[in-house]
Amino acid sequence: MKPIWIVDDDQSIRFVLEKALLREHLPTRSFSNPRDVLAALSTASDDEGPQILVSDIRMPGGSGLDLLEQVKARHPGLPVIIMTAFSDLDSAVSSFQGGAFEYLPKPFDLPKAVELIRRAVEESQREEVSEERMAETPEMLGQASAMQDVFRAIGRLSQSNVTVMVTGESGSGKELVARALHKHSPRANGPFVAINTAAIPKDLLESELFGHERGAFTGAQTMRRGRFEQADGGTLFLDEIGDMPFELQTRLLRVLSDGHFYRVGGHSAVKTNVRVIAATHQDLEQRVKDGGFREDLFHRLNVIRLRLPALRERKEDIGMLTRHFLQQSAKQLGVEAKRISDGALGRLEVFAFPGNVRQLENICHWLTVMAPAQVIEAKDLPPEVGVGRDLNAPAVFASSPVAGAEGLPHVAGAGVSAGGSSGNWETDLETEAVALLGGGTSDVWDVLTRRFESRLILAALANTKGRRIEAAQKLGIGRNTITRKIQELGLE
Repeated sequence: MKPIWIVDDDQSIRFVLEKALLREHLPTRSFSNPRDVLAALSTASDDEGPQILVSDIRMPGGSGLDLLEQVKARHPGLPVIIMTAFSDLDSAVSSFQGGAFEYLPKPFDLPKAVELIRRAVEESQREEVSEERMAETPEMLGQASAMQDVFRAIGRLSQSNVTVMVTGESGSGKELVARALHKHSPRANGPFVAINTAAIPKDLLESELFGHERGAFTGAQTMRRGRFEQADGGTLFLDEIGDMPFELQTRLLRVLSDGHFYRVGGHSAVKTNVRVIAATHQDLEQRVKDGGFREDLFHRLNVIRLRLPALRERKEDIGMLTRHFLQQSAKQLGVEAKRISDGALGRLEVFAFPGNVRQLENICHWLTVMAPAQVIEAKDLPPEVGVGRDLNAPAVFASSPVAGAEGLPHVAGAGVSAGGSSGNWETDLETEAVALLGGGTSDVWDVLTRRFESRLILAALANTKGRRIEAAQKLGIGRNTITRKIQELGLE
């Protein structure tokens, strides 16, 4: 990880932060004035620059706000934390107007300061993952007529700011469509901000969308900008809009109508200029009939509708997508790309793919790691492809142990002990437990828990191409937890 740059003319502040961050295994680099920071930024390579910047606001030889302005001009995505006096409200407001991630009031509580810095680091790493994905992902692929219709629609909308609704099954690539609409729009130079409304707890979603004022609720120690403000001048992608709580739909309708909203706990209207692209896998018309979705909001969002076909509706694209994902996985893992035989490809083309394109991508990454030879044969495909099961469903106790797979450790005893796999992982788990209990094993809980956790973590890492922070987020555990588990389970 790149270092955290600390800028403060007070040596004691620098010393305290350095020691606290080093205890958290976070590297640091310190400066006593803004002039040295700007000089270092001008000569630093991408790998040598800061992960985040923590700066005092008043220093001899320069202002932290001036430094913020100049840093944001060069590195708009770099999170900057401004340290300022607790009572200095003007400075706090100026910090946020200048694009600061947060401000840290002095004197600060050291554990809370470290927690804030770590949050900024995680936000920075999420942005890096997003940027890496966007850089690695080419224009959407597809020769099927249904996909050509989608491409033509994106082309027609390229110079428009109209609201778009993207529909399609989970995993079909709705966010790729949203990114393409942004990339080819007049807002391409503005931010693209995505939020999955179904993935955020109901109590937090309002604050995530609209931001909050300091003191708006317990724990709101600072003012925070929401996604609508972050996307100002660009595009906001609202994924799984059908799951938005009904009471929030009214607030969303208001901001779509006139571009104004209030932060949680705020009394002053905030103006934003955002193009909204919404997506859902649900039947919104039925949701309206059932009373779960506002009809007026539906019509406000449904100006232009783009339906993304499921992968089973574009089987002629499976071969092209498979070769693309195999090439992509090999590049990410630093290995030679594998080829797929006609027989294996034929099996894929008749598979239903309940997880759509995302599932095919996961299969290709799995094959890059697990297939024993450079040419993938039908027998090398995951069992789920043969029996029609969803690869996204947990398959913890598969009939084939992860033995000898290059790049992955052997998980001891990973196979089902008696009679092979039943095709139902829960039944296989029960069978395995009965066998171990009957055999006199005294630590069955620990044995099966280690195997379960190992497979779960390996699956998540395969899904995220080895990115631990993203894997932890998908599993719903903390970054420290996944790191500790990887070490405990011998998965390094």
